[in-house]
Amino acid sequence: MIEARHLRVLRAVAGTGSFSAAARELGCTQPAVSQQMKALEQSAGTPLLIRAGREMRLTQAGTALVRHAAGILAGLTAAEEEVAAIAGLRAGRVRLVSFPSGSSTLVPTALAAMRAAHPGTRISLVEAEPPRSVEMLRDGDCDVALAFRYAGTEGQSGGGAAGGAGSGGSAAGGGSAPAAEWDDLVVRPLLTDRLVGLLPEGHRLAGAERLGMEELADEPWIAGCPRCRRHLVEVCEGVGFTPRIDFATDDYPAVAGLVGAGLGVAVLPELALESVRAKGVSTLAVEPAVEREIVALTLPDLARVPAVAATLVELERAAAR
Repeated sequence: MIEARHLRVLRAVAGTGSFSAAARELGCTQPAVSQQMKALEQSAGTPLLIRAGREMRLTQAGTALVRHAAGILAGLTAAEEEVAAIAGLRAGRVRLVSFPSGSSTLVPTALAAMRAAHPGTRISLVEAEPPRSVEMLRDGDCDVALAFRYAGTEGQSGGGAAGGAGSGGSAAGGGSAPAAEWDDLVVRPLLTDRLVGLLPEGHRLAGAERLGMEELADEPWIAGCPRCRRHLVEVCEGVGFTPRIDFATDDYPAVAGLVGAGLGVAVLPELALESVRAKGVSTLAVEPAVEREIVALTLPDLARVPAVAATLVELERAAAR
């Protein structure tokens, strides 16, 4: 196998005409130069240098190898510099996928901090709800996935558990979500997000301090994303009724708008409400307490990439704020 260090010595010998002059240029000994040239000729399988008087001249094979060595060494130097830039966070990229309420709250703060601290690192963002976002991570379509899971009732389907992360809350049905679903991933818990009830301002229960889910058994419901919709049904069935879902939308402002128009009731995560102007809507705590855990996910090998590690840190800081 031809090694880069041998090519550097060959170029020095070709340029200076002797082993001793090449040794002086490279800052090593003449025997070291001679030894490396023997190793290179063994790898090439043919002589590369011949002695002509007091000078060393290239053979035809040596001339060809020197001609290619320039490009090889230049490419290797460029690669070394690029890798060093990535390792030092002067370059690199991170592909982030997030669910919508995370995109509008946690992500902007984290990405602004990344751009300020590491302007050479490029970060892209696309939106997807779990479990699709987790599939994208495993398929190599992103480097970090912002995801969530509901405590207690979820986990039997759709990827509801996070290995290595505590649930931080409870929900109807008790217990904890199985830990197997994300066992192969690095899980960084960010925050626990409580769900709150949304009622039209003129609703008979709008002035209550707390709201039992069973009190809304006869109401029309407005549900969110498929995963949230499934969890809503589980929670309601846990207290004795199946909700009548009249409207379903992944758009949180649309959910609030429909509630404000008096078309039904809903529950939304507090994180989602931070970016929604809920006109004509009353919000109140619901019982049983329903919480979801927000996490950042990545693959074990990606967690060692400096830009990915820095992004995870900034997401944690954004969640803490």
